[in-house]
Amino acid sequence: VQLQASGGGLVQAGGSLRLSCAASGRTFSRYVMGWFRQAPGKERDIVAGIDWIGGTTVYADSVKGRFTISRDNAKNMVYLQMNNLKSGDTAVYYCAAGLGAIRTGQNHYDYWGQGTLVTVSS
Repeated sequence: VQLQASGGGLVQAGGSLRLSCAASGRTFSRYVMGWFRQAPGKERDIVAGIDWIGGTTVYADSVKGRFTISRDNAKNMVYLQMNNLKSGDTAVYYCAAGLGAIRTGQNHYDYWGQGTLVTVSS
């Protein structure tokens, strides 16, 4: 599976962005998908994850109620809708794919996109 993330940019605090992740491969629907982020000087952490059918999602506590992960298996796409953005959301965002159940640890994901930068100005 090859992944390409897009949709990042500069936004003011309180604004919204939608990140997209395009996946190649006919087996996309088998994969659990995740969005991670890495801020300067910090580790890469899970933001949100979604199971293969889109029925189960998980979120980091810091984004609950503000971010929504979704997927469209027919289009091989995963999305991250980010609302009410805060300066603390500034990071490079990565999409990732893995098999099995949803995991929050990055070691459980086998395929990674190149990352897209989100900058939130206060």
